[in-house]
Order: sequence, then C-alpha cells, then structure tokens
Amino acid sequence: MKMITNTTASQKQSAFYPWMVVALLWGVALLNYMDRQMLSTMREAMQVDIQELERAERFGFLMAIFLYIYGFMSPVAGAVADRVNRKWLIVSSLLVWSAVTYGMGMATSFNQLLGLRALMGVSEALYLPAALAMIADYHTGKTRSLAIGIHMTGLYAGQALGGFGATVAAAYTWHTAFHWFGIAGIAYAAILALLLKDTKPKPAAGTGPGKIHVFGGLVTLFSNIAFWVILFCFAAPSLPGWAIKNWLPTLFADTLQLPMSKAGPMATITIALSSFAGVILGGLLSDRWVQKNVRGRIYTSAIGLGFTIPSLVLLGFGHSLPAVMGAAICFGIGFGIFDANNMPVLCQFIPPRLRATAYGFMNMVGVFAGAFITNLLGKATDEGHLGRNFAMMSGIVMVAMLLQFIFLKPRTNNYTEQHQS
Repeated sequence: MKMITNTTASQKQSAFYPWMVVALLWGVALLNYMDRQMLSTMREAMQVDIQELERAERFGFLMAIFLYIYGFMSPVAGAVADRVNRKWLIVSSLLVWSAVTYGMGMATSFNQLLGLRALMGVSEALYLPAALAMIADYHTGKTRSLAIGIHMTGLYAGQALGGFGATVAAAYTWHTAFHWFGIAGIAYAAILALLLKDTKPKPAAGTGPGKIHVFGGLVTLFSNIAFWVILFCFAAPSLPGWAIKNWLPTLFADTLQLPMSKAGPMATITIALSSFAGVILGGLLSDRWVQKNVRGRIYTSAIGLGFTIPSLVLLGFGHSLPAVMGAAICFGIGFGIFDANNMPVLCQFIPPRLRATAYGFMNMVGVFAGAFITNLLGKATDEGHLGRNFAMMSGIVMVAMLLQFIFLKPRTNNYTEQHQS
C-alpha cells in the first residue's frame, strides 16, 4: 500500500511540475519584456535630461541597437542552450539584464544608454530559446501549444506593464522607474535559482549519445527546406510585431491626440489583453486540431496571420478611438494565435536537440526585421508617415500566410531523430 501511495504521489508531482515550469518562466518572460518595453514610453520624460532623445530618429536608433545585438546573439544563445544546463543560463540572463535595467536609471548621456541597451541585448537573447526548448521538452503530448501560449502571455503582460514606465516617470522620475523594475528582476532571479529544474530529452533509440557538433547541427538545420520557410514566415510578421511593440504608443498618441502617459498604457494594455486571448485560443485550437490533422498547427498559425492583415490597414488609416482600438484588439488576437504556435510548428520539423538552436535563428531573423522596421518607423514619424507605413506591412504578412499553406507539410506532431532516418 505504501509503495502504491508513493507511486501515486510521484505521478501527481510529475504531472504538476511541467506546469510549474511554465509558471516560473512566465515570471521571467514578464520581466524580459517589461524591462525592454518600458523605454518605448519614456522618451518624453528622458529627453528633458538627455537632449539627443528629442529626435525620433535617435530614439529609434536607441531601441534598434538592442534589437541588432539581440538578433546577432540569438543563434549563439540557442546553440549554447542546446549544450548547457538551461536553468542556470536562464537565471544568469535574468540577473544580468535586471542589473542593466537598474543601471539605466543612473545613465546621464545618450552613449551610456546606448551601451547599456547593447548589454541588455546580449543578456536577454539568452533567455527565449532556452525557455521555449525547456517547455517543449516538458510538454511533449497534447499540451505543447497551450503551455507555450501561456508562457507567451508573460511576454504580453511584461509589454503591458512596460507601458506604465511613463506613468511611473510622470509620478516620480524616469530614474526611479528603471530602479524599481531592475530590483524586481534581481529578486526574482534568486527565487528562480531555488525552484527551477532543467530536463533534457532522451536520445531516440539507436541514435547514440546525444551531443551534436555545432557544424553538424547547422548542416542539419539549413539542409531542411521547411526550416527556410519557417524562417521567412517568422520574420515577415515580426515586422508589424516589433512595430506594434515599439511604435504603437506613439501612433496612439499622434492619432488620438493623447499625452504619452495615457497613450502608452492604453496601447500596451490593449495589445497585451487581446494577445493574451489570442494565445489561449490559438493554443487550445492547435492542440486539438493537430490530434485530427497533422497540419492543424499550420492552419491555426495561418488563421492568426489572417487576423492581422486588415487590422494593420485600419491601424494605419483609422482616425477615431473605436477604429484604432478595434484594429489593435484584432491585431493582438491574431498575433497571439500565431505566437502560440511558432515553437510547436518548429517541433514538427526539427529534432529536440536542435530546437533551441533553430529558435535562436528564428529569433535572429525576426529581431533583424524588427530592428529594420523600428529604425524605419522612426524616420517615418519625423516625416509624418507613421500610419501609412503600418498599413503597408499587411502585404508581406499575406505572403507569409500563403507560404505556410503551400510549403509546410509535416509528417508528425513531434519530429525526432527517428524521422530523419
């Protein structure tokens, strides 16, 4: 009887801990996006002390430098995550970027901010490939899209809370906002070190011990045509995705004639809440659909992209509160559906020991697209064409949606080394 009781308890703990991992990493995801996002709403407060930020183009470059560094580091971060203990990689990453956030509150010049944003790009890049690969390893059955979708809501929550950076800066100072958020991250890193455990997938039968050399792994990835399609289909929606993250507060402020202290939280909370609904919907739909049709995740992802196309046009040309808010809600739902399925779709084409590396490359192309559009929209803002450029991005999203339908044809829900042979 005692053995049966112990077995039952062990089974319950085994069923519970994968969801505890999602919960723990949800907090890290929140801090990841909150610390990077808050800068996008604080230009008005910071330009009083740092006059170079008065030019939208310089402010755009400050946000873009983070993305360039983050992008270059993402494949490296993915390769590292496939080869080391991911728990300590995540904890170290969180600790460093939180210290950088605190340090930004002490900056007195544009060059100091630039250096700190670059360092933040290095440290934050280490997080997402490791975290998503860890969740995918814990959730191998019917809960993968939902688990990853729930984790992604942490990013949206961080994006929403980052919108309050301007509010905190208005009530206190912009220095205080950076200090508070930095201290919160340092404290959470200590909690994470105590509770998080890593897991590594077991090698498939007959495949030998499991480390893949870097060169061999890259050959495996880039000889896979589906991976090239996935890269493009991830990069194309990243253009409006990063535009929304970095420039929607400005678009709201300009279109609706609102102060940034109100436009910032309104924009980020609207996107965060609608994206939250999108990832839950996308996760549930995908996990059920793929049990009946192996392309279910592909179809779900494409539906999400379909939602974003008209919303970008309306964001660009809408001038009333209902039009702009409705477009933002539609975009958030669609992008959330798409976001919940990126790693699960990748898992249908890439074996477990290369997934962090693969997602690192996906992150790189997505972030480079984001850096390009962030800088471009800075110039568009100075020229008064921000809305028009938002609308134009709908075309490339449509191309990505069509490519998903035509070229992504998985054979299984969970690709392993056995499927390579």
